[in-house]
This record gives sequence, C-alpha cells and structure tokens, in this order.
Amino acid sequence: MLAAMPPSPAPRPAGPQPPVRDRGDACPGALRLHSAADGGLARVRLPAGDLTSHQATALADAAERFGDGRLSLTSRGNVELRGLADGCGAALGGLLRDAGLLPSVRHERIRNILASPLAGLDPHTPSDVRLWARDLDALLCASASATELSGRFLFVLDGGTGDVAGLGGDVTLIAERDADRADRGGALLRVGDDPAAVRITGAEAPRAALAAAEAFLAAARASGSGAWRVRELPDGQPLTAHAVAKSLEAAGVEVYGVEPYENLADVSRETGPHVSRETCAPGIVEGPDGRHSLSVLAPLGRLTVAQWRLLTAVAAEDGSGELRLTPWRGVVLPGLPAATATDRLGALAAAGLITDPGSPWYRITACTGLPGCAKSRTDVRADAAQAIATGTTPVPAGAAALPVHWSGCERRCGHPQGGAWVDVLAGPGAQDEYRTSVVRPRTPVPAPVPTTPKAQ
Repeated sequence: MLAAMPPSPAPRPAGPQPPVRDRGDACPGALRLHSAADGGLARVRLPAGDLTSHQATALADAAERFGDGRLSLTSRGNVELRGLADGCGAALGGLLRDAGLLPSVRHERIRNILASPLAGLDPHTPSDVRLWARDLDALLCASASATELSGRFLFVLDGGTGDVAGLGGDVTLIAERDADRADRGGALLRVGDDPAAVRITGAEAPRAALAAAEAFLAAARASGSGAWRVRELPDGQPLTAHAVAKSLEAAGVEVYGVEPYENLADVSRETGPHVSRETCAPGIVEGPDGRHSLSVLAPLGRLTVAQWRLLTAVAAEDGSGELRLTPWRGVVLPGLPAATATDRLGALAAAGLITDPGSPWYRITACTGLPGCAKSRTDVRADAAQAIATGTTPVPAGAAALPVHWSGCERRCGHPQGGAWVDVLAGPGAQDEYRTSVVRPRTPVPAPVPTTPKAQ
C-alpha cells in the first residue's frame, strides 16, 4: 500500500513558522528566462490580462520564431513561452519591447495584477477596476521601491462581484457599487488573509495599493524574514489592515475606517449580486451596450499559434481589438456585434477551443508535467487528455462541480485558488496510480484514494 499523499498546499506556507527567505525569488520573466527541461521559458506579465491585437500578434510571432509554437496561459492571466532556443533572449526582449509589452525593464517581473475579466462587459461589473489596473501598473513602473517586490507578489482588483477577490492576492482591492456609500469611500483594501479591510475612495485605490505594497516591504525588512509575500511574514509580525491604514494616512491617502472583512460571500452580497467563477464560463456574454463578448478557454491552458492567431483575428476584425486573459486560463474577446458573435464562437469551437460549459475539458487543468518539467513523475497532460477522451476523469463522490487539477509532483503548480478543487496527484513510483482528494480552503485534506493509472 502506498503511504498517504502529502497534504495539498495551505493558504500560507506549512509549518509552525513561514520560511525565512535568504535570497530573491527565482520567478522567470520576459527577460530573465528559466531553463526548463524542454528549453527556455519566458513569462510575460500582462497587467489585468490586457492585450491589444497588435501585442497578441507579437506574442504569436515570438512563440513561432523562438519557442515551441504554443502559448501557455497562467492562473494570473499571464502568458508563458516555452521551448525557447538558447541565445534568443535579446531578440525576444526587443520584440516584446517594440510591442509595448515591456514598459519598464526593471519592473517587468513585478507587474502581477489580476482584475475582474468582465468589468465593463456585463451588467454586473462596472469598468472601474480595469482603470485601476492601468493606473496601478503606471505607478508600479514609476516606483523605485517597487523593484524590491518579489515576482510572486500579487495585486487583485475585484469589481465587486467576488469573482477574483478570493484568488490569493497580497493586496486586494474590491470596488463598491452602492451609491449610498459614496460618502464612505468606494473601495475596500485588504492585505493577505487579514480579517479586516481598509475603506478608501475608489479614486485613490491604485495609489493605496502601491502604498500597501510598500508597507509590506517595510514589514518584511523589519522582520528579517526576507518574505516574498504577505502570508510569509512571521506570525508575530504580520501586516494588518490597521497597520496599513496608518501607512496610507502617512502617504496622504484618505482612510474612511477599518472594518471586518467577513468573508468573500458576505462582501459580495454587500457590493452586489454574487457572481462566482461562472462569470467567465465559456460562451457569449451580453453587454449592457448591445455588444457581445466571447469567452473561451484553452484546453489544459495551452494554445497553438494557429489558435492564438485566430483569436487575435476575431478581436481585430469583429471585436474591439482587445483580448483579455483570465485567471482561469481563458480569453475574453470584447465588443462583437450580436449578429456575428454566434458564428465567431462556432469558428473558435471548430479550432479546438472550449466554448461550452458542457465540454468535458471545462474546469480541468494540469501542471506542465513531463517532458517540460524534470520534477514531474509523468506526462500529466497526456494522462489528463486520455482520461477526458475516455470519460474517466477521477472525481470523488459529491465533487462533480469542482475544478480538477492534475499534478506530477507535490508542488501542484498552477492549482486552482479561491475555492474547493479536486487534487489528482501522480504517485511516487512509475507504476503507481494517481491519488485523488478534495481540497477545501482551511479544512483538513481528506485521505487520498488510488484512482487512475498513469499512461504507459
């Protein structure tokens, strides 16, 4: 019998105390490439997941000229290029710079900003957070101190629907849409998992987010922990909403108070109708202005250059010329006329993209696995694809509606955030089966059971 598999990742690092970091993080960037088993890897940060069709074309060109001809979508709405040839770094950097994807070389790895993908595109989510994202990115790129942030530090900007507020941000902004609260701010700011939030004005939200990040850097220095993220600060020296409120006031940001954050559902009920991850379910999104958006997902988070170019062409020829990448490894194409939306969605489906929530590929993700990652025990993508094709995706009883994530080792890279999910982990031996359990936030992980054999 196999030993029980290690527990799935907790909201903060395991152990009695978070780790002491004695070095900078090794997160790859667009200029600092990672040497993977399948070649070089570049991670291109896309604040709020925003791309113009011109920039999307540049990424396709980069994948075709320097990489393996595919683009990987990450759980932070970024793009990874894999299989990069040795010595291509300078040419790749020049291509990305010319496309406007590298506004600041010094800041390129810290531009980690997630924002509600449908903000301004559906009747439930105003566009404020998309504007906040642009302003915050500009502030980050102009800040000398921000270069000290880790490439893992994350800003999350939620439009008040709760769709991204639970995705593990170090600094989270939540917009309020209640006009009666105009005299009490317009936004909530939260740091890490602190149970309280700071109420501020929407107009100052981007500046407040940067000030909160600077407060984290000061706390990390004072603790001597070298923490990369808010949750890594020592238990006795956390960064709290009350401490951040003082930092905001010192920076000239008006604070309307500190109050209990409660939980995601409570905040969503307060700020508007609760909208879950299903806001970006594949299909057509009807906008308030009569225009439609297309929401599609990449199978296991990867797209061929041909699929990417088709998305780009639809955006440029039928839409607003914009693509929005989502934290669920999808793409939203805004601004299509109602008359053409259905036909264009059909064309994307024919090209192999996920366009229907009924697809067996929907809500299934996987780490890179072999041959791209040397730490993986098996080719998890091939195994996941085989399970999907044969209708044998392992789902425990009562978990049919949960996302399923396949992992080749205990790191479980790219696993879902912000809710329960099914953990399908490769066993330690070549002949061992995958082990399956349901991971629920802040609850013990159930004992895993063997399920699906690995592909031979």
